[in-house]
Amino acid sequence: MGESGTDMDPAARLRIDLLGPVGVRRGEAPLDIGPVRRQAVLAALALRDGTLITRQQLLDDVWGTEPPGTGHRVLPSYVYPLRKALDAPGTATARSVIRGERGGYRFVAGAARTDVAELTERAAGSRRAKAAGSLDSALELCTRALDLFRGEPLAGLPGPFAEAERQRLAQHRRALRHERAELLVLLGRFADTLDGLAAAAVSQPYDEALAALRMRALYGSGRQAEALALYREMRHRLLEELGLEPGDELRRIHQGVLRRDDALLLGDPAEGAPPAGSAAARPRRPRVDLPGDTACLVGREAELALLTAPVPDGAVSVAAVDGTAGVGKTALVVRAGWTLHGRYPDGCLFVDLRTHDGAQESVGPRRALRRLLRAVGSDADGLPDDLDELVGAWRAATSALRLLLVVDDARSAEQVRPLLPAGPGSRVLVAGRGRLPDLDADLRLTVEPLGTAAAVELLRQLLGEERADSEPQAARELARRCGGLPLALRITGARLQHRPSWTMAHLAGRMPDDEHGLDELRAGDRSVEAAFRLSYDQLTPELRRAFRTVGAAPTHVFDGLTPAVMLGCTREAAEDLMERLVDASLLQQPRPDRYRPHDLVRAHARRLAEAAPGEAAADREAVLRLYVAAGRGAGDWGPGGFPTGPAGLSSPFGDWRAAAAWLEAAGGELVDVVAHAVAAGEYDHACWIAESLVDPLVRQGRSHESRAALELVLPYAEMSTDRRMPASLRNCLGVTDIYGGRLRQARAWFADALRRAESQGDPLDRARAIAGLGIVEWPLGDTEEAVARLNEAAELATGLDDTWLAGMVICNLGGIHGRQGRHELAFEHYDTALAFAEKNGRPGLIARFLCFAADAQLALGRHTEAARLVGRAAELAREAGEEELRTVTLSRLGTVEHGRGRLGRAVDLHREALSTLTERTSTWLEMDVRIRLGQSYAAAGRRVEARQQFREALALPGADAHVPAYDTALDGLNAC
Repeated sequence: MGESGTDMDPAARLRIDLLGPVGVRRGEAPLDIGPVRRQAVLAALALRDGTLITRQQLLDDVWGTEPPGTGHRVLPSYVYPLRKALDAPGTATARSVIRGERGGYRFVAGAARTDVAELTERAAGSRRAKAAGSLDSALELCTRALDLFRGEPLAGLPGPFAEAERQRLAQHRRALRHERAELLVLLGRFADTLDGLAAAAVSQPYDEALAALRMRALYGSGRQAEALALYREMRHRLLEELGLEPGDELRRIHQGVLRRDDALLLGDPAEGAPPAGSAAARPRRPRVDLPGDTACLVGREAELALLTAPVPDGAVSVAAVDGTAGVGKTALVVRAGWTLHGRYPDGCLFVDLRTHDGAQESVGPRRALRRLLRAVGSDADGLPDDLDELVGAWRAATSALRLLLVVDDARSAEQVRPLLPAGPGSRVLVAGRGRLPDLDADLRLTVEPLGTAAAVELLRQLLGEERADSEPQAARELARRCGGLPLALRITGARLQHRPSWTMAHLAGRMPDDEHGLDELRAGDRSVEAAFRLSYDQLTPELRRAFRTVGAAPTHVFDGLTPAVMLGCTREAAEDLMERLVDASLLQQPRPDRYRPHDLVRAHARRLAEAAPGEAAADREAVLRLYVAAGRGAGDWGPGGFPTGPAGLSSPFGDWRAAAAWLEAAGGELVDVVAHAVAAGEYDHACWIAESLVDPLVRQGRSHESRAALELVLPYAEMSTDRRMPASLRNCLGVTDIYGGRLRQARAWFADALRRAESQGDPLDRARAIAGLGIVEWPLGDTEEAVARLNEAAELATGLDDTWLAGMVICNLGGIHGRQGRHELAFEHYDTALAFAEKNGRPGLIARFLCFAADAQLALGRHTEAARLVGRAAELAREAGEEELRTVTLSRLGTVEHGRGRLGRAVDLHREALSTLTERTSTWLEMDVRIRLGQSYAAAGRRVEARQQFREALALPGADAHVPAYDTALDGLNAC
């Protein structure tokens, strides 16, 4: 790559986006550049393209007055991963896009394209085009420059440099908005000008240049009186609040409006033609019935673009907008109406059907048609009463008109069809909570809640930037508590406006959860819960019952099986009900066959469910039994591993794969299921679920989730009617801590479990506790005690016919024998463990034991047999779908190749195994992979790389607890 980076293949060029959350791409592929502090370092370098930045300056830029304790030494730990992410594979440090030289760093000029540079180019191009008189080109370039902003520039980045750049870029953005508004005025697009300035007028109440542009646009729209009223309002505000008279420019525009000076206000007209927007150029003003446009419409740019895009002229175009209560559908279609109304010469009409207005009677098609006919000039006294005749009269009256019709709060297609105008080129925007699948529409749009950034921006506009920005964290928390619902945010804003002594943190503290949030989200006659209740009241009894199951569901996201078990129906029938709730905008569908209510909707559903306690208790028991069945079905412990549990437990899952897939789809919400059971006082089910989830979770590397679930229920184990639970849960914690690398904690859990199991006389938990003690004593260094414990546990497990436990115990005995050099005896134990695993039938368990057996064969020099065993293990690992098993089999294949003398291939396989490690990977497995890779490096004479792997293995958290592995790594390091 050349110094400037301009000779790169375009597909490999770097793109750095800074006008929003920081993002980096190579070609079209996004790059992971890590946490915000690292992003701040990148921004400080990239925005000074080609300039050397000293280390001290970089520290000041990113850390400010709170530098890290390590001073300059911390910077390489930020620059190195940036180079790794940004440079093409194989790039030497000297050729990196980030160069270290003369006490600092610089980003190679031209090595990356930034959106900030593109912003500068487009803005300059717009100014040149305007100076040359090409206003359309200037407007296009200015708009494209503004389009580069994706939110707050350098969003979330810490440090003085990022803050200064944020302010500079925000000022640049405001200047561009002013410039665009000026161009729109000069082009005679006054409605677009006013639309673009509406939000800015609220957030910048003292901006005289902004007021001047609004006055010019109002004048150009024929609204001279409003332009003069705006001046009086602005002058009053400046005098009362700042003690200042308006400046020269605003007074000049005021005089121009008084004199009707078109040349001053609207630009010089083309020779011989009246100026755009002048009285001579303007036709008779069409009727516009739209409600007032809200000044605070935030985060709806994409939706607005879809609703206002050009449509074919030869037909009536219909757009259907739906969304949950309070999401801002009306504000969106009204804004779209104001944006579009200038394109419809025969007027813009508005009809509110009031389907969900509890205070007033809903408007039926007959009443709506009468109003519409009067609006287009029909004689009120001569209108028929019959609906069909009214429809005919409406179609006749609109057949020659080009209208824009906005219909709000529609519930059904039957309400809307009679209102459709007949004139070609007319357009209809329909908004309602429910979807209207049987309405012929050219565009269907579901309005989703605002994202956090947009929700915070709405709060800033409602409360004022100074107040909102003084508590940024509280503003984000309030936005989250409101779930991005504009109605909730507006109520929040109103409450804070009327209580100036309240801080945002105080109000957020009054909303610690969604239940309390519903209580706080009411102001006067507006209430989020009341809006939800109106939607619920209009459901059929069958759908109301289905909606209450949403409140009883223990997870936020669920599939059709969850409501099916509560309703006692088939999964297909339950999914049909959920789909109908999606159509009613009471559920969202993040992906096929998965459903999710809005947080506040879920809280409302929970209240409705709790209002029928008998029904709620039955629903809760049904769904908790489902999770018990899923956990037990998905794990390797088998039916014998759970001697107690719910009476008559049956499973809706065909096999372990189905149960495992169902649990995997629940993602990180499984701990929430346990918490749900505990909160409801269902201690037996809470314990059974936590117990059943241990094996599925730890095998996926999710031991932290298993531990969290067990710690939740442990204080309630004594309250459970299942007397096994105090001992069983401690055994489960021991198993979890083994996978988490906390061996000494695991030993304490197993010792406590053994005492409790012996006092209770429970043979299974006694056997598990003894086995656990044996398994942890070995890596902790007490081999003699480990063998004694494991032999006792093997005898107990065999007698109990617990195939999982017997296999695990005997496999560990094999590991000890192998460590002591008795490889034939080790293989015999592994072979016996395999027999138990085959009887158990789970492919993951079989694959693990096959890998251990392969180790024994390798130690005996039987490479062909070892390869066969590992090959079969790899096939079973694919069938089991476990991440860690893939890592294990790749590493074992590398060891096979090492044994055959193919060291290059061995290194490649070990490195591939290393690449599969994730944050979930257990310490013992990562140690094992790194040790095997280090051994292959050492055998190949690559001692530096070998030492690196042994050091990293020794440095892993808790590595010293794994005495055999630690000693092996230490021996390897010393040998190098």
